[in-house]
Amino acid sequence: MTGSGIFISPRGVVFYSGSVGMTLAVWLACGVISLLGSFCYVELGQIIKSSGGDYTYLLKAYCPAVAFQYSWIVCTLMKAGAQATLSLTSAEYLLTPMYTTSCGGPPWLAVRLVATILLLVLACVNMFSVGWTNKLQIVFTFTKLAAVSLVVVGGLVMLAQGHTEHLTTGFEGTNWDAGLLITSFYSGMWAYDGWNAANFLAQEMINVERNLPLAIMIGVPSVVVIYVFMNVSYFSVLSVEEMTWASLVLPQSAVWIMSIFVAFSSFGTCNASMFAGARLIGTAARNRHMPVVLSMVHQERFTPIPAIIITIIAIFIGSISTLINFSSFFLWLFYALNFLAVIILRYTNPYKNIERKIKIPIVIPIISFVCSLFLVFIPLILNPEFGYFFGLAFICLGYVLYVPLVHFNLKLSFMDKLTRFLQKFFMVFQATEKLL
Repeated sequence: MTGSGIFISPRGVVFYSGSVGMTLAVWLACGVISLLGSFCYVELGQIIKSSGGDYTYLLKAYCPAVAFQYSWIVCTLMKAGAQATLSLTSAEYLLTPMYTTSCGGPPWLAVRLVATILLLVLACVNMFSVGWTNKLQIVFTFTKLAAVSLVVVGGLVMLAQGHTEHLTTGFEGTNWDAGLLITSFYSGMWAYDGWNAANFLAQEMINVERNLPLAIMIGVPSVVVIYVFMNVSYFSVLSVEEMTWASLVLPQSAVWIMSIFVAFSSFGTCNASMFAGARLIGTAARNRHMPVVLSMVHQERFTPIPAIIITIIAIFIGSISTLINFSSFFLWLFYALNFLAVIILRYTNPYKNIERKIKIPIVIPIISFVCSLFLVFIPLILNPEFGYFFGLAFICLGYVLYVPLVHFNLKLSFMDKLTRFLQKFFMVFQATEKLL
């Protein structure tokens, strides 16, 4: 759960909250929401054991149309946006030390070209060997932990030296605009991403009724403490207006080390995201909710090449902040539906009679659902951006495609030829769930 988002999100949280005090409050609140949400997903994971995660929960709790909409949005926009954000972060951290402050940072095009190269390298590694990919992931995990340790230790040293002038400003300058404050939660929750994977532990644990809630109660608060300490470290030397932590806190000779650690950490998270995305896309394609070519993998290396191409295109659609807000808007729309699904499945067949080893209080999904609605609709109403309305239009387009192509199973004459062409061009075949 401690991911690369902590190196991406702090600027967004500070920008929209406006003060040191409110920034720390947002990080704490995001941790509480993550804790409540993880308990909801634990109950869902007990009664729905099929692969596919959120897609399968929506399919079982609602109807194929809702599940299709999730796969449509995730496969075409959200996964691409997430991987683009991570690759852009890697590129930005690699390039920033090469430019002085007077240069205004690395050029827009240079960042995107380097990000594209990084994604291509990652794709090539995946195509070459799954074993090499797993070994690299171990290296990336080490660099992430090293970067987190470097930030926390560096901040504690600065605090010990008496650098508390920015922390003492408290809530001065807080932006009390509700739309902007809620938008700051998008950046915060992005860093906590991974809380919804807790249910996958249920099948492996002994004495799950005791150990799983205990793991959540220890794990999530531990991440909250780490994230708050990291932000305190940032503010040990930075004002709200200054968010280039590495170049200010560390000696100049250490800036390169920090940049490489963070870049590798983001690169590793992008690698993991590709693996997770392949299973979701394959599940949706096998259910005829996406083109069949998206369930295909390379005939020798088992790499989902068509999905990777979508990721590379997404690099050029906007800034990191835009990608985070855009992806989070959709994420919390579907999270809200899954929180509501916890309540629905308790009172509908066939799931109401299934034994739940862990049955959470009904107030938890209710609070989580209400929080999700705030995260979705407050920014849309009070701080509307073009991306939100583009997303709503994209949802409508999804239903336009769903009705004829999925519900009525309309066959397009050119699709079979196009699928065969892409299959030969990319040298892919339709994978089974075991391969994905």
